[in-house]
Formats: sequence, C-alpha cells, structure tokens
Amino acid sequence: MASDFTIRPVTTKRDRKAFVDLPFRLYRDDPNWVPPLKGEALGLITPEKNGWYSHAMAQLFLAEQDGRVVGRISAHIDTLALTMPAVQGFGPGVGQWGLMDAEREDIFVALLAKAEGWLREQGMTRALGPISQSIWEEPGLLVQGFDHPPTIMMGHARPEYQGWIERAGYAAVKTLYTYELDITQEFPPIVKRIIKSGENNPRIRVREVDKTKFEEEAAIILSILNDAWSDNWGFVPLTPPEIKDVGVKLKPIVFNDLIRIAELDGKPVAFMITLPDLNEPLKPLNGSLLPFGWAKLLLWLRKPKVRTMRVPLMGVVKELQSSRMASQLAFMMIEYIRRASVTHYGASRGEIGWILEDNQGMRSIAETIQSRVNKTYVIYEKAL
Repeated sequence: MASDFTIRPVTTKRDRKAFVDLPFRLYRDDPNWVPPLKGEALGLITPEKNGWYSHAMAQLFLAEQDGRVVGRISAHIDTLALTMPAVQGFGPGVGQWGLMDAEREDIFVALLAKAEGWLREQGMTRALGPISQSIWEEPGLLVQGFDHPPTIMMGHARPEYQGWIERAGYAAVKTLYTYELDITQEFPPIVKRIIKSGENNPRIRVREVDKTKFEEEAAIILSILNDAWSDNWGFVPLTPPEIKDVGVKLKPIVFNDLIRIAELDGKPVAFMITLPDLNEPLKPLNGSLLPFGWAKLLLWLRKPKVRTMRVPLMGVVKELQSSRMASQLAFMMIEYIRRASVTHYGASRGEIGWILEDNQGMRSIAETIQSRVNKTYVIYEKAL
C-alpha cells in the first residue's frame, strides 16, 4: 500500500494550514479531543511566531493520497537539548519528532521513516518522540486516560498509535503521569498539621504573584524553575524568547491568587503555577473564534468559572529539595491555591502534572493529598 500515497515537506503557508487542519478531520468523532484554536496551532509551527525556533529547527511533512492530506509529522532538533547531559535524556546526536497523525499504520510508519531520514541527514544518531515540539509543550504519547479530555497544554491521541510506534521499532524511554483530585475535599490531617506548622514559622512567607509586575514575577519564577528542574530528565532551559511568547499566550489566564511564590528568610525559593482549564471554554469553539467565539471567550476570561484547575509547573530550589521544608512549602502552596480555586472560580477538580515516573518527591506529594493517576504518557526512543 506504500505506493498509493506520497510524502512531501511543508514549504508554504497553505501547507502549514493543511498540517493544522488534519486533526480536525481525524478526531472529529472523538468526544474527548479538544480542538485547538487554529491560529495558536499555526503559530506553534511558524518560526517567526514561536520563540522556541530561536534555538531549534524543524521540518514538517505531509502525507497525501488522491489530493487530500492523510498524515503529518514534525522532525525537529533543539540545539539546547544537544548540549544537555546524555544521562538526562537528550544530549549530542538526539533529534525528535512529534505532531504526528495518520489515517493508517502504513502511512504512520512511512512518516516516521521520513522524519528519521531527515534527522540522520542532520547528523542525529537517536530519535525521541513524540515531543510536540518543545519538551515544554506536549511531550509524550497518551497511552492511558482516553476516556476524558486533556487539560490545557496536554496532548490527546488515538489509542492505536501506541502499537504503531512500538511496531516501528521504538521502545519506551520515559513515562509521564498526570494526577487528579477532588479539590472540594480538605486534605488529610497530617497535611493540615504540616501547613499549620509552616504558617507558624516566621521564616516562611507564601504570597500571591502581582500581575501588574508580570515581567518581574516571571523572572523570579524562571530563576527558580531553571534551578529546580536542571537535573530532571529531559530538561532544557527556557529562553527569553520562549518566556515572552508564553507570557503573551498565558497572561489572559494568569490570576494572582492561582500562582504562589514561597519565600524563606525573604528569598524566593519555590513557586506553583495553576491555570484554569482553558480547554473547557475552547472545546465548543471547534478551533475558531468566529463568528461569536471571541465574545464567548472574552466573557469567560473576565470571570472564569471552570470545573478543573491544572498545575503545569511547581519547583523548589535545588538546595532545599529532598528536605522537609520543600514538602512543607509545596503543601502550603497547594492548599492556598485549592481554597482560591474552589471559592473564586467554582472549581471542583484539580490536575497536577506532568510528573516524571521517577520523580518520587512530586509523586509522593501528589499521593499524600489523595490524588490518583488519571493519564499516562510515554516518550519513545530509537537508534538511527
């Protein structure tokens, strides 16, 4: 069947539009797929609109049959990832692929081969995927949790993709989890005691961010993040162009009481970012703000009410990690944001993640507050 379709590189704006449009057809009957805003999806694959391209390059491919698009993939190389220690997952010779969809397995496998070929041409010796496209965007293939929609900035996929990838010679290299919990319920007594102890400690201050000082607060969080996550598998430092882009994209759903910075002796040492699940109001829009979607979304942004809050990022400076203080600060931030989420936004459900399978500290915190794994994602690898 390999001869009944062709694969070619994306070269024009029209090609990029076709690249973005394909999932809308493939997933149109999937009740748990959340259509992204097409403008946002186009921005992610347009170098002039995505700060990630300041240190990365990508080649997109389309598979076509009888004049219509039947598959897509992105092959990409992050030059910062190439400088990371190999023991942390990336390192010299490691390229990536992602944004992968296809109608059939033979098309899927051919697209993978095309991406691998491009990576070899660039001197890569190992492929990781799916990573779409930055590790900070949508890493991993969904393999468990297809029965409910993903939250903001998390991926969705067709269940058959796992078998297609594994039969193409890929092996799992890292598993990522998201955890969910009922945030209308108070935490266990032991967690309450830990929080109370922290509140009685004059050295500790947990504060809300000040959105009017957005750039200053973002710099504090970025400093903690790049220190806290620097030893994690897959870590690539966020750069100023990326931070600028993320700020523009997420600023409308940044609320002071949902982002906390913890200080110890006056020094910022930990943070927690929580976002209202933007996927809830986006899902009915089917990728477009026209004709009246923009008004609905604007109204929601003024006073968002959501079922779910997502915690995409938490961090504690390296010098405090594995200490009781780190857990205490985490529990305090989680509790304060839990209260605000329920009281001010009507939320009843929280989602924490993604969390690496071997991040025992974060997994222990998630389990102590009685959350459970609701989605599992896998990143695969293959020698080229």
